[in-house]
Amino acid sequence: MGSLPHGRAGTFIYLPGRLEEALIDLAKDLPAWSMKGTFLTDSTLTRYRAELASAPNYQEAVSALLEALGGASGGYAVVRLGNIAHALGIGDGFLRLATAILSAVAVPFQPFTRWPLWKELGTNLNAKPGLSTGVGYNAFHMDLVNVTHPPDYTTLLCVRPDPLGAGASILSNAREAVCRLAPSSRALLADAAYRYGSFFELSDVGEEYAPFPVLDGKPVDTGFVRFTAKMLAESDLDEEHASAAKELADQMVAGQVSFTLQRGDFLIVNQHRWVHGREPLAEGQHEVSHEKRRLLLQLFLRRRS
Repeated sequence: MGSLPHGRAGTFIYLPGRLEEALIDLAKDLPAWSMKGTFLTDSTLTRYRAELASAPNYQEAVSALLEALGGASGGYAVVRLGNIAHALGIGDGFLRLATAILSAVAVPFQPFTRWPLWKELGTNLNAKPGLSTGVGYNAFHMDLVNVTHPPDYTTLLCVRPDPLGAGASILSNAREAVCRLAPSSRALLADAAYRYGSFFELSDVGEEYAPFPVLDGKPVDTGFVRFTAKMLAESDLDEEHASAAKELADQMVAGQVSFTLQRGDFLIVNQHRWVHGREPLAEGQHEVSHEKRRLLLQLFLRRRS
């Protein structure tokens, strides 16, 4: 096991060498997953969990992962599979293994019906800079903020980091940021006054939620801080509600942590607790060939009811 700078122990999950070797062997024989609607089938989940359960030190690694995501001070984790990616490449076998590991956390599913289970987030020089596929600063947000039942976890797997060395991931504890606000600001954020995004070709995430409150008043493990900094520019907000959201955004930035994902790392974010984003990519992306630009794969997880 490892640790993240700033002393946040247990956030980076390093696998022992003997576990890495066992998982490399297991990955070669893991079956392709099957789907029922947008979710992995129970038979796939059972098979994946059974295949990995006997690997040496696997249960200890899963326990560390679950503690990092759901412990008293937890909310995100990075599982470092760089050695496995080097051995296998990031192809079907690696993705089956990553999906099997994630199945120990919750159920993988694909809310975007037009995309596969692992959705590509490449680097598009023509996209708006602040989008996930853009080259600029991607401000703090939770994914699918405008639905009544957002994914419980969002996962980002690094296929290629920015070859020019930038594009660090940023995260912030949304609940702690809220606690640092004045009561008057928290009251404004509890109003259903905020909007962002559209509701298009989505499944198993409830209904469109617009307008929505940033604070839903539920406990930390059941509710969300429904926040995206993009709503500040795109919502028709009055001055008071905009100011409260800006204050929250500033607190998130003040409490942020950052690190750069490397090939084979996958980041898991508990959306009930933390928000995420990305620093800008380095200048000069137009000089990098398409097949060498930053590439992530995204997958969502739903807790069992």
